[in-house]
Amino acid sequence: MSRREFATRAALASMAVHLSAPAFAAERVPPSGRWRAAIIGHTGEGDYGHSHDVAFSDRPDIELVAVADPDESGRAKAIARSKAARGYADYREMLAKEKPQLVVLASRWSHERHAMGRAALEIGAHVYSEKPFTQTLAEADDLLTLARRQHAKIAVAHQIRLAPSTVLMKKALADGLIGELLEIRAWGKQDDRAGGEDMIVLGSHLFDLMRFFAGDPLWCSARVLQQGHEITRADARQVKERIGPVAGDSVQAHFGFGNGVNGVFTSRKALHENLGPWGIEFVGGKGMARMLVEIFPSLYVLAPSKWDAAGRAESWRRLAADPGVSLSAEERGFGPGNRRVVDDWLAAIRDDREPACSGEAATRSLEMVMAVYQSALSGARATFPLAKREHPLA
Repeated sequence: MSRREFATRAALASMAVHLSAPAFAAERVPPSGRWRAAIIGHTGEGDYGHSHDVAFSDRPDIELVAVADPDESGRAKAIARSKAARGYADYREMLAKEKPQLVVLASRWSHERHAMGRAALEIGAHVYSEKPFTQTLAEADDLLTLARRQHAKIAVAHQIRLAPSTVLMKKALADGLIGELLEIRAWGKQDDRAGGEDMIVLGSHLFDLMRFFAGDPLWCSARVLQQGHEITRADARQVKERIGPVAGDSVQAHFGFGNGVNGVFTSRKALHENLGPWGIEFVGGKGMARMLVEIFPSLYVLAPSKWDAAGRAESWRRLAADPGVSLSAEERGFGPGNRRVVDDWLAAIRDDREPACSGEAATRSLEMVMAVYQSALSGARATFPLAKREHPLA
């Protein structure tokens, strides 16, 4: 090798090391013993999500240094609620001046999520995001790539996954509560948002739960209707919450999971009264179980009876071991739910592992949403992982 070739290769190697090294590597343990945290919200544009402005309140391990909100009145209220030390109109100025180690992306509207998440990761912060994680898979992929480069951990507010009742249901199913798991049926609130809006707002939780219980889907086949006709891209619309394009007032999606497990998601307003509260149902060879979904779900079980001349006599009953039976509404709410996610997120940072409610898991939940649209628009199965990472309705 000539001296020039050696010098060229050495320079390229040095450049590769420089480019792969994080500009501001995220801390695993706060040097001061307390994390410096900040919250980004936007009053009038999704506010502060589901109590994310108080996600760090009354924690001895976290100092909330600032809140960013371009709305002056909303910012003042958020500072009062969260007990933040300072407030900023511009979240980029806040990040530059305060250098927080933890950042919450609190607005429930996702149109700025990618830009906010990128800005936080670029200063070396770990990120906790409201859901839906991003508007496109390309945006989610970009944040995950940057987080890996920065050695940062992303958690997303899929609080239901960590609810004690959800954890208990997973163990009960594994222990044979209903025999072999054969099907998972999920449905949204099916209210005035029935269809595409219901699927992204609440279906993102349900798809995360379907993956929690059955693993990653292999394929999706879906039918999405708008006033009785099969959707086209021309049916895409924006809704009040700025969560990207949605389409359809009726969604019926079928997912194939490993081990022969089938999954179904439904959102049709006509089913609202029949199916009741949004939830997820498990069908096994020996019975059925159901979660009525809130941040802390309620658990029910149905044991099959024999057919006779009068028909069948069976009814749903509350699972005796359901840990939520004796809890108050406050104990079942967003405050404790957010705390469970934050506790696990901080433990994941310390232990250098992925959080239970990770950005990766949130991306795969979003991918199921996108697969529904891709299948409905193409009239064919969509297989995972999706090759196209932009929004199918765009």
